[in-house]
Amino acid sequence: MLLAVDIGNTNIVLGVFRQQALKGHWRISTVTRKTADEYGAGLIALLSAADLSKNDIKRAIISSVVPALDQVFKEALSRYLGVDPRVVTHENCGMPVLTDNPEEVGADRLVNAVAAYSAHKGALIVVDFGTAVTFDYVTENGEYAGGIIAPGIGISTEALFARTAKLPRIEPGRPSKLIGTSTVESMRSGVFYGFLGLVDGIIERMMKEVATGPRVVATGGLATIVIGESRYITGADEFLTLEGLRIIDEGAEQ
Repeated sequence: MLLAVDIGNTNIVLGVFRQQALKGHWRISTVTRKTADEYGAGLIALLSAADLSKNDIKRAIISSVVPALDQVFKEALSRYLGVDPRVVTHENCGMPVLTDNPEEVGADRLVNAVAAYSAHKGALIVVDFGTAVTFDYVTENGEYAGGIIAPGIGISTEALFARTAKLPRIEPGRPSKLIGTSTVESMRSGVFYGFLGLVDGIIERMMKEVATGPRVVATGGLATIVIGESRYITGADEFLTLEGLRIIDEGAEQ
């Protein structure tokens, strides 16, 4: 079985595959001060809760945008599961990267692009709603051609609280109405519709620039916030990144 690990700035998502079937998945908080032993022991507990044994795991693959945890997870997987994980880079992701500096592209963005192209085989805009919201363009020939990085809705919400004297901290979410009649309602409306405008506006401009009629594919824990309101985001693939990790590992094993 394969353990896929996506280390993000806010959360770490893990999944176990038996061939192409996802047998278990978990989302835990990203904590850079945790040790390899803490993460390793946590992995054993998660596997056990899903009736899986550490002996079931024969391979592991990691995508990470948190360099401080790269070596920590390598040690945790080696020490507790006895596997030497494959770490995704632009050189081994299996997709040509056409950017000026390929080594700068986040591994998660490449992994998402691989998964989306494998599923849809055509020009794509891949939108990942995470700590940041990223918009990545994949050509009809399956090449990663670049993208856009913008603040996620959580960052915008937190900045509004942190940089003002009287505005409270709120949870991002869909407002009940556009024109708020309280401070909290007004903030929630401004954050939500401002973010929605950012998402749809960027997608629209990308579509005009590439002129290839790309399909829009979305993923990320916060994608559900805009579904039903966005002109372009009509659904989200919760496990797109894990599936991309599986595909890259499968290609490397062949």
